Amino acid sequence: MLNNTTTLPETMIAVRLIGHGGPEMLQYVTDQPLPALHDDDVLVKVAAAGVNNTDINTRTGWYSKGDHNDADAGWNGNALQLPRIQGADVCGQIVAVGRHVDSSRIGQRVLIEPCIRHNDGQALAHPWYFGSECDGGFAGYTKVASVHAHAITSPLSDVELASFPCSYSTAENLLTKAAVQRGDRVLITGASGGVGSAAIQLAKARGAQVIALTSAAKAAELQRIGADRTVERSQSLLETLGCNQVDVVIDLVAGQIFPQLLEVLKPHGRYAVAGAIGGAEVSLDVRTLYLKDLSFYGCTVLEPEVFANLVKRIEAGQLQPLVAHTFALAEISQAQALFQQKGHIGKIVLKVD
Repeated sequence: MLNNTTTLPETMIAVRLIGHGGPEMLQYVTDQPLPALHDDDVLVKVAAAGVNNTDINTRTGWYSKGDHNDADAGWNGNALQLPRIQGADVCGQIVAVGRHVDSSRIGQRVLIEPCIRHNDGQALAHPWYFGSECDGGFAGYTKVASVHAHAITSPLSDVELASFPCSYSTAENLLTKAAVQRGDRVLITGASGGVGSAAIQLAKARGAQVIALTSAAKAAELQRIGADRTVERSQSLLETLGCNQVDVVIDLVAGQIFPQLLEVLKPHGRYAVAGAIGGAEVSLDVRTLYLKDLSFYGCTVLEPEVFANLVKRIEAGQLQPLVAHTFALAEISQAQALFQQKGHIGKIVLKVD
């Protein structure tokens, strides 16, 4: 049962993931049924949805530890239920609500929290990722528990707002778990991507000093958004920075550079990771870990306060949206191909009409 103030269509446009593999697994349709609401849900008319690494990782089966085995290719290590509508970054407007949701929410502009703890009227034993364990925002409409639809008041456009949810909440979660504070010296890898560029801004908002690891071509732009120093990623961190020089590493790359990241950390330093675009398997000298009293933080599930704090920063105008390109929803394959080239800074966003 739902409450709404407008007549809703019976079907909508959507992009369905029909299997693991290449872009041919993305199926654009115009006759997808609208999602049915449970009592605690809201129905959101999607205006824009961002493209993320996790969309592509899920499509290709990258999360599987069994050589792209479908049995564990979901974000939470289980099989993905297909077909699935992906899309974790959503900006839109509430157009209908379940019977337990105040009808005054209808008409609100919202951002959807990508890490969800409630679905279909039930509290989840383990958090899900929006667009992975449940359908997401690559569609004309999407549903989510009301608690995960955060009202936002901002002069920014829908496309600009859709650049925030996944990348910026991931970055804020990394900084929250690593307890980044004023005066910390923070090294950020993969700094030109969506999460990395978000982490630069959010770390500066906390009063930290930021060192960004990037390419020479992107250094000036990262300094413009707040990086105090940039290091070219082909350089040796040990030769450039020296041992024991940073308080926190925010890592999105891993791979071959991992041992250097631990060497440049000061004793009692904190290492927080939420990506492995440089390679998931790393070399770890455990002596470095325990002799320097390092703390490691794996950062996937958002801390409860993270998304609400992010919305407050957006509304306060403390963050700059970085939209590199926009595409129509039907052009998702082109958008993902451009995303994978890694030639941009910030986000690629799909407009949903």
